[in-house]
Amino acid sequence: MEKQDKIRLLFVCLGNICRSPAAEGIMKDLVQREGLENKFFIDSAGTGGWHTGELPDARMRRHGEKRGYDFCSRARKFRAADFDDFDYIIVMDEENFQDVNAYATSEEDVRKIRRMTDFSQKYTHDYVPDPYYSGADGFELVLDLLEDATEGFLGELKTVHSL
Repeated sequence: MEKQDKIRLLFVCLGNICRSPAAEGIMKDLVQREGLENKFFIDSAGTGGWHTGELPDARMRRHGEKRGYDFCSRARKFRAADFDDFDYIIVMDEENFQDVNAYATSEEDVRKIRRMTDFSQKYTHDYVPDPYYSGADGFELVLDLLEDATEGFLGELKTVHSL
């Protein structure tokens, strides 16, 4: 199955080294456990390009490894062409939403942008906080929020796309 034939998901945060690569890795793990990996193309990006080419933050990788995840994607900057390349663009917070929305050139582009917490099932947070300047508890909270929201997101995708 070609990339264009798959459901294409892009997770976006500020620098693409903490939240969005974690969301990417968790979603990849989840769709693999469900036997749906051939139905999806999953990637992540940041609204800023400071970390382009870097692995995710070592602390996020460590916390993810404790839960069985492998966060190994390389950071890249969000670009306007991502609206053509992806069906869903999932942002972590309001600043990310505004930054990505600024690239939109049509209502169709705007409809692709969703907030990660729109899919939360157990948590009431209205955004996924950036753990970069926090301690271990911040990274664990982000992983809790992302695990919950990716499950909710996949549930919605399975319904919408009859998977």
